[in-house]
Order: sequence, then structure tokens, then C-alpha cells
Amino acid sequence: MKPIAGLWIDHRRAVVVVVTNKGEETRTIESHSEKHIQRAAGSRHGGPFESQAVPADDSHQRKYTGELNRYYDRVAAQVRGAEAVLIFGPGEAKGELEKRIERDPACGRVVGVETTDKMTVSQIAAKVRRRLAEWQDSGRTRRQSR
Repeated sequence: MKPIAGLWIDHRRAVVVVVTNKGEETRTIESHSEKHIQRAAGSRHGGPFESQAVPADDSHQRKYTGELNRYYDRVAAQVRGAEAVLIFGPGEAKGELEKRIERDPACGRVVGVETTDKMTVSQIAAKVRRRLAEWQDSGRTRRQSR
């Protein structure tokens, strides 16, 4: 049996659960991306050159986008070779990752994308097991009815 995977993701971290014949493995991946612009160290109040203490919006956005792309690559690498992938999470990251996985032929087929709130690692693993078991059962039912 090929492995099946499920993951919870937002822009800060991802929890990936991979289920194989040998059991279940859970990994957490941190993004290390920072969306907010920060002032240079030691800048406590505005002065005549305050605008130079904050990076330009376009350069900051390019840096943030590059960090997110590297993060999505690390997450997608965890589901390579999977037969099926379930993605869930609270924000836009799940849709962005879905597009990334669908462009990579080595990654599994995305069988579902759901909106959920924050969850513990054990809640994530339980949800992945439950949803992927449902997916497998529905696949068996379709194959038997043909």
C-alpha cells in the first residue's frame, strides 16, 4: 500500500501525518516567515530618517513570498509518494499548498481541503485517520459496485 497523508497548515507551521502499513508518523514544520515589517534595532521614536529604518514594501513582500515558497516546498516534500493527501487549516495557506501539490506529479492526489480552526497534534492525527479511512472506504465501495 502506498502511504496516505494528511496535514494541518497555516502560514506559521504545518503538522504532517503520514500513514503507512508500518504505522503512523507525525512531523511538525515551522515556516520561519514574518509578515510584519519591523523597525531597525534601536529605533525607538520617529526622526527625520525614520522611513529608511523600515524596508520598502515590495522588497519585504518578495522576501516574505520567497520564505513561504521554501516553506511550502518543505511541506510538499513530506507528502511525496503518497497516494492521497488531505489538507486542512484555518486560512489561505491550505489553498496555496493545494496548488503547489497539484503541480508536482510526485505528490499524491489531493482528496480534500477543509477549513478548520487550531488543533492539537493528537486531534490532527485523529482527524487524518478518520477522514482517510472514509476516503478509502468510499473508494472500495465504488470499485465493488462496478
